[in-house]
Amino acid sequence: MFRRRRRHRRFGRPSLRASGTGSTAATAFPALDPAALQAAIETRPSDNASGAVALVAEPGQVWKGSTVDSQTGRKIPENAHFHAGSISKVFETTVILQLAAEGRIDLNQTVQHYMPGLLPDAFAPITVRQLVNYTGGLPNVDEGKPPASADETIADRYDYRTFDQIIQDTLRPDDGRPAPGPHFTPGTKQEYNSLGFRIAGKLIEQTTGNGNSFKDEVTARILKPLHLNQTSVPEDDPVMPRPYLHGYMTDDSGRAVDTSEQGGDPSNIISTTADLDRFLTTLLQGRLLPAAQQNELFTLPKDNEGKLVPFVGGSSCNKVACFGAGLMSTPLPNGTVLWGKTGHDDGYANGMFATRDLSIHAVYSTSNLGLDFGAPTPLANRLLTAVLAPATSHS
Repeated sequence: MFRRRRRHRRFGRPSLRASGTGSTAATAFPALDPAALQAAIETRPSDNASGAVALVAEPGQVWKGSTVDSQTGRKIPENAHFHAGSISKVFETTVILQLAAEGRIDLNQTVQHYMPGLLPDAFAPITVRQLVNYTGGLPNVDEGKPPASADETIADRYDYRTFDQIIQDTLRPDDGRPAPGPHFTPGTKQEYNSLGFRIAGKLIEQTTGNGNSFKDEVTARILKPLHLNQTSVPEDDPVMPRPYLHGYMTDDSGRAVDTSEQGGDPSNIISTTADLDRFLTTLLQGRLLPAAQQNELFTLPKDNEGKLVPFVGGSSCNKVACFGAGLMSTPLPNGTVLWGKTGHDDGYANGMFATRDLSIHAVYSTSNLGLDFGAPTPLANRLLTAVLAPATSHS
């Protein structure tokens, strides 16, 4: 059984689709139905998961729920910590946009300008904006490396690499692999990419200087001001804060192995449903960014004719761009749009989404036994159905 290496964090999204664009006008949703929501997160055999925690909120209503951990038989605490995976990209984008608002980073300036020699000569100029809206055309992390087996991935789960190590291992491999080239001319297409955010992380550290780390900037700019006391940037410390959602992976013999403690890279984030909900709602309220930078979150890249650029390398965006800076848009059947991000780490599949007017917002984390980081999370679709049609979702 094979999968992509964990440093290439993949994503999923709810599969319900509809035409329509986002609106800041108030949206009417049915009142939350606790029974429907609890039924939605209960683990089913087809989920290939061992448990979940979730939070769903509407104005004046908050529901929190959790399941039993099928491996231990114990109830999972509703305030359990989990590895957030690529949800960290939204934290990272927020810091980049704050630095842009401060005049310390120009979103239109290139990576080659800020960090000469970082990218091989085969790469055309890539702007900072293109790093965070997935239009840089970069290869992905460790592109070309043979996929690791489940046993190899589990054995290597404590591995930790710096931003520099990830960038160099990918762009200038020393194991005999050919160096990967650009996927397309920057700005002409959109493709999900993690390498761009490792480069953006290095840019944050270089711009702030004085030995500041990504952890220092996220902590000072987001975690402390928002009192996200249950969120941390662990760097190379694998210890999980308690209580926590145990993450498991299935090894090559079909046995579930606890992978809760793991390494990764400097952008790793551990959080809870309540803290991620506070972060997302504060971000969408415009309290972290000035208006011009806030608009970047919701600006989908377009071509010279004003059409959305094509989305390539996957089906998540339904063939056209669906990412702004950091955030992903998901149209709903009622014409509204959810904005947010999913994220995966070894043993974890997560998501945080909200309408721009915050008429609905939700965060979930699933202890994910599966190995395919690109597969949709069944719980996400059930949770969405429980919000949109609670009377039918558990009938």
